[in-house]
Amino acid sequence: MVKHPADLSWEEAAAVWMPYVTAYGGLIDIAGLSAGETVLLNAASSSVGLAAIQIARSVGATPVAVTRTAAKRQALLDAGASSVIVTDEEDLVSRARDLTDGTGARVVFDPVGGPGFADFAAAAAPHGTMILYGLLSDETTPLSVPDVLGKYLTVRGYQLFEVTNDEARRRAAVDFVLRGLADGSFRPAIDRTFALNEIAEAHRYMEAGGHVGKIVVTVP
Repeated sequence: MVKHPADLSWEEAAAVWMPYVTAYGGLIDIAGLSAGETVLLNAASSSVGLAAIQIARSVGATPVAVTRTAAKRQALLDAGASSVIVTDEEDLVSRARDLTDGTGARVVFDPVGGPGFADFAAAAAPHGTMILYGLLSDETTPLSVPDVLGKYLTVRGYQLFEVTNDEARRRAAVDFVLRGLADGSFRPAIDRTFALNEIAEAHRYMEAGGHVGKIVVTVP
């Protein structure tokens, strides 16, 4: 339980904790993202991806959003991404290297897995950390052993509960998020709200995949 921040609506508060604590756990608690570093954020238009953009910016890092089509490019730039890589139109590896002066990204934050995971390994910097926090793809996820060995990569599985089930880490996460909310660095992105009696429509909307940010269901 977390005390409701006074300056947030109830809808905004409902959209805070899963996205921001998930992003905090992967980027800050585990990967130690810091100023001057670049992070590649796959599926960046999700609520976690948008929270990750804000968290990266808050610590002085450079968030590069990765998305499949150009439909969400401008929304991601408006959300604070420094650059957007559209994988249907651009080569992820060469674009990531261009954006990092050939070094690659020190952190990769990916909820998808699948065949594209090998490209993220190729786009990672030497001694980089790759956080896999979901498996949205139902295809096999290859591991690029030459990249892992040659660049000394850390490939790390992660779930939100790793942080929330540890009291000290949970407290640190909550404090971090509350500070960001208080100073304006963090603001949850709500794509659309539905009443509880519209729950079937809310699920159809989510499954269509066109949303940017959180879908919130309200109870009258």
